[in-house]
Amino acid sequence: MSTDSTPENEPKSGRPARTSAPAFATIPSPYFPALVGIFVGVMIISNITGTKAVSLWSSSLHFEIMGLTFDGLPTDGAFYLFPLAYVLGDVISEVYGFKAMRRVIAVGFGMLVLTATCMWITSLLPAPADAPASAAAFDTIATVVPMLLVAGLAGYVVGEFMNSYVLVRMKAWTGEKHLWSRLLGSTVVGEFFDTLVFCSIAAPAIGWSGSEFVAYTIIGFVWKTLVEIVIMPLSYAACAFLKRREPSYQQALLQV
Repeated sequence: MSTDSTPENEPKSGRPARTSAPAFATIPSPYFPALVGIFVGVMIISNITGTKAVSLWSSSLHFEIMGLTFDGLPTDGAFYLFPLAYVLGDVISEVYGFKAMRRVIAVGFGMLVLTATCMWITSLLPAPADAPASAAAFDTIATVVPMLLVAGLAGYVVGEFMNSYVLVRMKAWTGEKHLWSRLLGSTVVGEFFDTLVFCSIAAPAIGWSGSEFVAYTIIGFVWKTLVEIVIMPLSYAACAFLKRREPSYQQALLQV
């Protein structure tokens, strides 16, 4: 009788037998990757749609403030989309913390740089002699996007860091209470710095100057802040949904 006690399905070397099942890493959260994807997508789309100068109600709205005359509300093509990035930033910061939001900001930064680089390279590629007008239009957009990218990156990094930092610091003081104050307070600070930095660089790129620049800056800040207030119930709902379904958040609450 053999004295070898090694199981038949295990090699004599002591290592586990090789199986046919492939190995994969596990995803700790089904929600966080989706939030990151949506956030980065919104940032990229905003930087492209923001290349178009927009004047709302220019034929009917005329007013004067501090000696400056305004014909319509000057803004850009991303005015309806960009506030969503701050809502997502608030939700990520509230549920996952400042460290996680820093990683999201870094990913967004890298993707914005990649987007602008790819558009610049594509604009340098030769077009056929009979190329349609869309080829020239793309080249025009591609030359504007890098200028807006510089503005967007500067405002993005400053604004999102300030937004996330203020929210997390306020949460350290208030705990789970007064979420509305964190959402509003962090947005006011973040949007102020973001809008000031972005508009100072982007306004010349899209053709705004003088009174238009002042209106562009003020309107951008007020608009983004008002949107945050209007859709705050959605931010509340998103935070509550994620807090209930993230096991790690529930464990963290038990340790408080």
